[in-house]
Amino acid sequence: MPATAPADNTAMWARLEEVAQRFHDLESEMADPATALNPTKLQALAKEHSSLQGKMALLNSYRSASDELQQARDVLEIADDDDMRDLAQSEMLELRERIADLEEQAKRALLPRDPNDERNVIVEIRAGAGGDEAGLWAADLLRAYVRYAEGRRWNTDLVSASENAMGGFKEVICQISGDGAFSRLKYESGVHRVQRVPETEAQGRIHTSTATVAVMPEAEEVDVDLDESEIRLDLFHSGGAGGQNVNKVQTGVRLTHEPSGIVVTCTDERSQLKNKLKAMSVLRARLYEQQRIAAEQERADFRRSQVGSGDRSEKIRTYNFPENRVTDHRIGLTRHDLDGMLDGQLDPLIDAAATAEETRLLAEASS
Repeated sequence: MPATAPADNTAMWARLEEVAQRFHDLESEMADPATALNPTKLQALAKEHSSLQGKMALLNSYRSASDELQQARDVLEIADDDDMRDLAQSEMLELRERIADLEEQAKRALLPRDPNDERNVIVEIRAGAGGDEAGLWAADLLRAYVRYAEGRRWNTDLVSASENAMGGFKEVICQISGDGAFSRLKYESGVHRVQRVPETEAQGRIHTSTATVAVMPEAEEVDVDLDESEIRLDLFHSGGAGGQNVNKVQTGVRLTHEPSGIVVTCTDERSQLKNKLKAMSVLRARLYEQQRIAAEQERADFRRSQVGSGDRSEKIRTYNFPENRVTDHRIGLTRHDLDGMLDGQLDPLIDAAATAEETRLLAEASS
């Protein structure tokens, strides 16, 4: 490897130099007394400043390694004995390896980030083919996501649920709040197929059922231009547990967004206001998701993603109970730890999907 960065990496380090300039500009702006009088602006600047620290550390390490490499080269040129030359050559080899590693880290650091990665999420799970068994499978998936969230100390909040006769769900919506929730759970969108013997199956035959998962970044009010005059509000008596109050007071909320036809129902809370706020959150998320997907579809690489488009009609995994097997069809990964996955141990599957996506982006960046 040559002593300086190869030509095809020059642009990469130039981009990091631009990051460094922005980093220092932010420091100057944060130190301005006028900025201190605007807490909202100061908080935004501090957040951006913090997000650039990793790239700055990479650039500083590269600068240091490059300087040391030049010093070792200078020593090699003036060395007048074999021991000194051997020492200089050894240092140059180590420094070149360090720089090569830093270049790989820099490539990853400069990959485009999903602007929604740090958002909370709305998870919608719907029973698909398979009747009541599909509803039970939807309940199993919800339990897995809730346990995964608990393991990461994220908060979960049930928004609405429509149960079937077997105790499963026809549809269930859950809000999951925590740092990086969307960055992890976005790989779960799609059709999840299960193969197992239902408890009601007397002859031990394996049945195939499906459930559809949609993971949407939670939208802020500023993200979606939502005109409340275009939303029809219907109130109704909530069903299920809750005592006499549930039957006497119209706490259930149904919102219909007239332009899009999107309907959101929320009955989980005993407070009409709380149900409306939850329903509005889901409505904003669905509208934001429509906008997000429309924007992504305009990009040429949207349908070529190796980890899938996240389309709700795309079969992403098969869960085979007799074999204790989980297969992710997007990346060709098979694991034999279905029990652990259902207990919320999703990281191996999510990590593999994230790595495949990073590999794809790196390949495109290099082409």
